[in-house]
Amino acid sequence: MPDIVEHSAPRWLVNRRKCPAAPMRLYCFAHSGGSASEFVRWGDDLSDIEVWGVQLPGRGSRLDDPQYTRVGPLIQDLVEQAEFQGPFAFFGHSLGALLAYETARALRERGLPGPEHLLLSACPAPHLPRGLPPIHQLGDRALFAAIQGQYGSLPDEVAEDPELLAIVMASHRSDFELVDSYRHASDTPLEVPLRVFGGTEDRLTAEDLTAWRGHCRGPFALNLLPGGHFYLREQRAALLALIQTALADRHRAASPADAFPHDL
Repeated sequence: MPDIVEHSAPRWLVNRRKCPAAPMRLYCFAHSGGSASEFVRWGDDLSDIEVWGVQLPGRGSRLDDPQYTRVGPLIQDLVEQAEFQGPFAFFGHSLGALLAYETARALRERGLPGPEHLLLSACPAPHLPRGLPPIHQLGDRALFAAIQGQYGSLPDEVAEDPELLAIVMASHRSDFELVDSYRHASDTPLEVPLRVFGGTEDRLTAEDLTAWRGHCRGPFALNLLPGGHFYLREQRAALLALIQTALADRHRAASPADAFPHDL
């Protein structure tokens, strides 16, 4: 399988497996400090779906690019410089869920085609308080300890190499500042089906996740899978099966009420 290749023009979008005849494209937004590489590999297992990753500056192939610390400018540049080719859907995990949602709103505001589905994971609804103290101002080692204490998502070896620690913490710090500085601006709900995912052992409650329902006027579903904040790594096959089903059913007629089954 070839390495990740970039889109021919904007460096925002990266891909690993081209499927020109695919009826659907899935654009994935990573979590804080995350890279598109974790998600573009989903394309190996999602049939009839061409998977793209949204690559933020400061990581992966854009390691030397200046990073964003505010959601507004990031979304503005993304929608102006990247081309989302349809039909398509958005998936976002944690911070990525927030960015996917705001990108969909920005596309609508500009009169551009938007996603046919929103698939959002491990993120409280945008109008809710974050519930965690700001940590983006911490030094490298303190920030690493805070991330490990809350999520346990980083290899311990990162802390043993000061140069590597500085690189990894730089992307995490800017991403946590994106979250810490974000303030939701009320607007008309999106006209799009919404499916929300979470881990049964995450600190986020079903209520935190279900609160997304008010931000879309379309079929809604909540799926909880075993695991914590990064349940999607342990439950990869189960999550991809749910995504595959949701996108395969995108043209299914839906009633104004919930057309997707709930899994609580």
